[in-house]
Amino acid sequence: MKKQTSGESLAKAAQKYIETHSKDKFSLDEMAGALYVNGSYLLRTFKRFMNMTPLCYHHLVRCNKAKELLNQTDMSISQVGETVGFVSSSHFSHVFRKTEGCTPSEYRILHQRNGHEETEQ
Repeated sequence: MKKQTSGESLAKAAQKYIETHSKDKFSLDEMAGALYVNGSYLLRTFKRFMNMTPLCYHHLVRCNKAKELLNQTDMSISQVGETVGFVSSSHFSHVFRKTEGCTPSEYRILHQRNGHEETEQ
């Protein structure tokens, strides 16, 4: 069994912090303060172990929650964005498109089409 390094532990703690506070707006320094480390050290360590910045991971977590809502509810796109923590629907759409390769509306349509094909077979 591989022993976890302090860097890995910090990256996992930051990951947990982001997941717990995914709806909130917070800065790198706020997160670093909560984890009792320097912000630039946290950024370097997180990037090293997660292969992305904390902000990218924060967006990924929000987009994953948004995908669940797009699949399981009839909420409007702006309501979904607001529910997962985005202040504006345009920023939500921009981040979603950058993360997922399609807009939230396109994602919902594609998922509905795939869902219907699966039930027909």
